[in-house]
Amino acid sequence: MKTYSLDEVTDKFVGEKGTINRENFENELKIDLIGQTIKQIHKERNLTQEQLEELVGVKKAQIPKIENSLTDARFYTIIKVFRALNAKINFNVELLN
Repeated sequence: MKTYSLDEVTDKFVGEKGTINRENFENELKIDLIGQTIKQIHKERNLTQEQLEELVGVKKAQIPKIENSLTDARFYTIIKVFRALNAKINFNVELLN
């Protein structure tokens, strides 16, 4: 039985690196990882979603939407969430040619 790498499978079923489908897939994956990280941290901090919403100053049910990638949260909102969680965040920007 032949085995395939994750890159090979992703190239075949999502699209090769540099294609719009692959970029969209990778961006959605990153957004999902941010949501999962927020969920993990607020649980570690023993905060409910409602308590976190109050600390951040967002509408009811906004945190679950961010955690489950059901909304395109503003960059500023994401920063406010991590600040409320007392978490250090780093964003990297890399210029391409």
